[in-house]
Amino acid sequence: MKLREIAHLLQGELVGDGEIDIVAPMDIERAGTGHITYLNLPIKKGVSCNASAVIVNKRLDIPNAQILVDNPKAAFAIALGVFYPKRHPYTGVSQRADIGEEVLLGEGVTIGPFAVIGRGSQIGARTVIYPGVYIGSNVKIGEDCILYSNVNVMDDCVIGNRVVLHAGAVIGADGFGFVFDKGRHLKIPQVGNVEIQEDVEVGANTTIDRATLGTTTIGKGTKIDNLVQIGHNVSIGANSIIVAQAGIGGSSKIGQSVIIAGQAGVSDHCEIESGSVIGAQAGVTGRLQKNIYVGTPGKPYKKVIKAYDLFPILPELKHRIEKLEGLVSDGVPSEDIKDS
Repeated sequence: MKLREIAHLLQGELVGDGEIDIVAPMDIERAGTGHITYLNLPIKKGVSCNASAVIVNKRLDIPNAQILVDNPKAAFAIALGVFYPKRHPYTGVSQRADIGEEVLLGEGVTIGPFAVIGRGSQIGARTVIYPGVYIGSNVKIGEDCILYSNVNVMDDCVIGNRVVLHAGAVIGADGFGFVFDKGRHLKIPQVGNVEIQEDVEVGANTTIDRATLGTTTIGKGTKIDNLVQIGHNVSIGANSIIVAQAGIGGSSKIGQSVIIAGQAGVSDHCEIESGSVIGAQAGVTGRLQKNIYVGTPGKPYKKVIKAYDLFPILPELKHRIEKLEGLVSDGVPSEDIKDS
């Protein structure tokens, strides 16, 4: 592909020879002739670039051809999609799929072998259902979605447009609801559903539980990593990030653009204000205003870091306190203690 064509696709300003042939995007360390890469300013000291072209956000004094854009990394992601478009192994509806009665399929839907679609469900146009996917009854799935193998979408759940569910994701399993009665744990029927709004991506083996009553909601544009557990009646706002092995307890409310890092735990009925960051392995409870939280129990980062700074000198402080206690118990005058 000619460099000028790439510049047009990226809506960027071309600096240099637009007739250069680009064969592939490449990371900066391995890029050479025929490659395009990206640079985020400032350039790391000692890094050289042998690519035929670079994507930058400011014109540089370098011999390489350049494409100027606002966000080089985002533009590079688009370029990767152009050179490596997603191709699915199946087209059309397999005769070995089990499709229930009154199922509505949009134009261009792909359904692989051994997929199961329950009665009354709807699949939007151009959605791809991989082999072995289970879709329950009365499920609504939007357009241009991808459901990879072994995904389970249980009854009555709603999936918006352009949603990606990776292998093994379970949407709409029962929430973990029990009440202790007469010496046993009595199950509370989980009769709500899950709604995943548009442009959400859910990682492999992640589980999103259906609501006890009402709806568990994942806001548009939110990205959820592998091995995440989201409890019943949770609400997550738009454009949030939930990283691997995080767990969110039932009925918690997560705002917009919240980041929950790996292995963090959010207790049930917790409220996290939009724009907050929950650090890796943090454990948070209650209502949290916008801030960065670390540790267990989770506390604002700036306060916690001051405490961490004291850890290395705690043995010395302990020794000094014990010495002072000894002087006091021996009846040493205060003015002498000051000189000790």
